[in-house]
Amino acid sequence: MSIRLALAGDTMLGRAVGERLSRVPPGDLVAPGVVDAAGEADLFVLNLECCISDRGKRWPSPDKPFFFRAPPEAVSVLHHLGVGCVTLANNHALDYGAEALLDTLELLDGAGIAHAGAGQDERAARAPAVLTVGGVRVAVVGFTDHPAEFAAGPDRPGVAHADLDAGVPAWLTSAIGGARAEADVVLVSPHWGPNMQPDPVPHVRRAGPVLVEAGATLVAGHSAHVFQGVAGRIVHDLGDFLDDYAVEPDLRNDLGLLYLVDLDSDGPIRLEAVPLALDHCHTRLADPEEAAWIESRFRAACAALGTAVAGEEGRLVIRWR
Repeated sequence: MSIRLALAGDTMLGRAVGERLSRVPPGDLVAPGVVDAAGEADLFVLNLECCISDRGKRWPSPDKPFFFRAPPEAVSVLHHLGVGCVTLANNHALDYGAEALLDTLELLDGAGIAHAGAGQDERAARAPAVLTVGGVRVAVVGFTDHPAEFAAGPDRPGVAHADLDAGVPAWLTSAIGGARAEADVVLVSPHWGPNMQPDPVPHVRRAGPVLVEAGATLVAGHSAHVFQGVAGRIVHDLGDFLDDYAVEPDLRNDLGLLYLVDLDSDGPIRLEAVPLALDHCHTRLADPEEAAWIESRFRAACAALGTAVAGEEGRLVIRWR
């Protein structure tokens, strides 16, 4: 039995996005065509690149330039999108400290949205989210390779942190193996590598196959803010989904993809990538010129990793079997 996942990368609901949400309904942040495309899936998973809270104080780091905190009503945006699970392991989960992170967990729980990659302690942060969708058990494992100071401890809230420069840690391969033992499909969702990188960096390339060998059905990463290529079962970076970020004119982080992936217990079957345009605080389907740029970039990024991409009815398609 197969399942279709909708996957999106970094989704930031704070700052100007949160301010806009105070003036418009949740549906005004993402165009109906995007919501409809995500609705084709059995489960929508994205990376929530902010805390959701109206409390907390900024993380006391003189080197940290950005702090993202969404208002509690941001949960309504996730509901509108049909999101069933978010990953929280990233470099913004504790932007406003443990208090705001714990608020985030409580708000998501109250909304019935599963989460992985952060928790009230190390054990909770490293635990997968396990959901049953259409008779298929799906486990989502989230972790990040930065920053180390956000790592959860035995009695400290935080994120699931893995120092990939030192290799994939045993706790992570064990967590993936344990998830595989109790689920039909295991999605591993790492927040890895530096920002604004068009291609996966060496430590990410090394880690990906280890995660697959440990039992990941699919690895779908994020952090670069631009989409990267696909290699085997590894989607190196999903790119961004919704934000108010400044646009880098060459890398075009204002253009992205929504991924629809069919997979079963034997692995991924087919990927359809829907071209997106990220306007300021609003995401819509890409227009033809934008979609052509996205297709050219995605084809080249995948070809560099040995993966062929086809075009079908305005979507970019990868077939595994």
